[in-house]
Amino acid sequence: MPATQTYRLHDEAGTDALGHALAQVLQPGLAIYLHGDLGAGKTALTRAMLHAAGHTGHVKSPTYTLAEPYSIMLDKCMVTLIHFDLYRMLSAEEFLDAGFREHFSPNTICIVEWPEKGGAVLPRPDIEITLSVQGYGREVELRALSDKGLECLARLKFAPNI
Repeated sequence: MPATQTYRLHDEAGTDALGHALAQVLQPGLAIYLHGDLGAGKTALTRAMLHAAGHTGHVKSPTYTLAEPYSIMLDKCMVTLIHFDLYRMLSAEEFLDAGFREHFSPNTICIVEWPEKGGAVLPRPDIEITLSVQGYGREVELRALSDKGLECLARLKFAPNI
């Protein structure tokens, strides 16, 4: 399985389907970084992953809170998934001052929007996902950057509607 996979998502249903497929390969300790312009679908993809992983409540963008924790069930074990949105951070030190780095552990899953705002203080991701608007749809590139990331992408079963 290649370390990079690229897909064309034609609509919101495609984003939901990718989120559902990604939820099936989540595992504790995973760090996923989401790149893309405003409106590219980063929060929508995260929302789809959370709902597919069993979260039944509202999933809001953590733009103002910077982090939102969720409890999900993976292989009959409760796991905390923390959705970060660093868009409003003025410096990487804010990430450290908030104590966010402590959440990156073998027991949690961290999904980070706007990781470039965290700079070098962020741990290395297992998977990077880049979303870009292409006409009415999206192009999505998934890159594995660790053995854990490679394992997840190798297990990913996703075939977008063409």
